[in-house]
Amino acid sequence: MDCPLCKHQPSGLPLAVEVNDLWLSFGQVPVLRGVSLKIPVGQLVALIGPNGSGKTTLLRCMLGLQQPDRGTSRLLGNGRLDQVLPRVGYVPQKLSLERSFMITVREFLALRLRQTRNWFWKSRTSVDSELVGHLPDIGVRGILDRPLSGLSGGQLQRVLIAFSLLGDPELLLLDEPTAGVDTPGEKSFYELIAQIHRERKLTVVLVSHDLSMVFRHASWVYALNGVVCCEGTPEHVMNAESLKQAYGIHVSPYHHHHHDPSVPGHSHGMV
Repeated sequence: MDCPLCKHQPSGLPLAVEVNDLWLSFGQVPVLRGVSLKIPVGQLVALIGPNGSGKTTLLRCMLGLQQPDRGTSRLLGNGRLDQVLPRVGYVPQKLSLERSFMITVREFLALRLRQTRNWFWKSRTSVDSELVGHLPDIGVRGILDRPLSGLSGGQLQRVLIAFSLLGDPELLLLDEPTAGVDTPGEKSFYELIAQIHRERKLTVVLVSHDLSMVFRHASWVYALNGVVCCEGTPEHVMNAESLKQAYGIHVSPYHHHHHDPSVPGHSHGMV
């Protein structure tokens, strides 16, 4: 979509993600309508938009979890997802677990590394010696013995982020990583993601409803609502006119936010 408000990224930079003219419908309902985007290596890019705007579907298409009706995706310069996925980390919006599913955090994380995935044949000491050396320090080392199904929402999201980082990915895709996390914990989660981005020099693609986080941490923003409504720097996109294109209603920039749950569209700094 050729949006007069859009600012396009400089060409000539190596691309971590390239999506060209992606179309997808569920039955008679169009979800993605010619979505294209280019994300250079090393950026932290946010996808914003209302519920049902296609953000999660777009990530799933990038990963090959959903087959588009037409269009192509390339990750890290490779159109063969089977070859490139080992270099990609993914944190889904939600992981539903039965309470009877008693695998521990240690056993779950061990599945990610080649040298520990056969953990059931190894001693806990040997698994830990391999695992902890690769495990990012994000608050999961103290819960390795806990059953995965017994974790709080915040603990589970930290485990999922740790799992995605164990393979030393070059590209990290996160679908609303604070889903299930209580409000006071959201800020620390986003600070953690920004720190991971800086320290590991990863390319990060993040779906988020938290517009204040997007403004603080993202280097580029795509506003999505079936199509790319607007793209640009946070300063460019996070204004009333651009957000109105994506959300279809008057949406004030995050720094004008006043808490009012009665306002349509209110969600994490969006009013």
